[in-house]
Amino acid sequence: MTVDEQINFNLKQISTWKRIFFMLIFSVIGELVRLLLWAVIILQVASTLLTGKPNQNILNFGRSLSIYTYHILLFMTFNTETLPFPFSDWNLTAELQLPESETPKE
Repeated sequence: MTVDEQINFNLKQISTWKRIFFMLIFSVIGELVRLLLWAVIILQVASTLLTGKPNQNILNFGRSLSIYTYHILLFMTFNTETLPFPFSDWNLTAELQLPESETPKE
């Protein structure tokens, strides 16, 4: 197969275009989550200034948003094929490690 044929074959792959579509969706979702994380940061700073300690509910929410952002970035960088929430479960206890089965091969 020549290079031109390989490129044509790659361009016709529906799975690649589908992934690009989901990547565009998750880039928008990621930006919205980023704005929400800034709100969490500001709330946590205010809470700490007023009470002298971080608010546990804000800590948990911030952690879950951070993990969600991590999952979005793993998908967008082709490190996983698993679509993040809302196309899969909202996994608050997710490890911040790649599952062994999805570790990229060198």
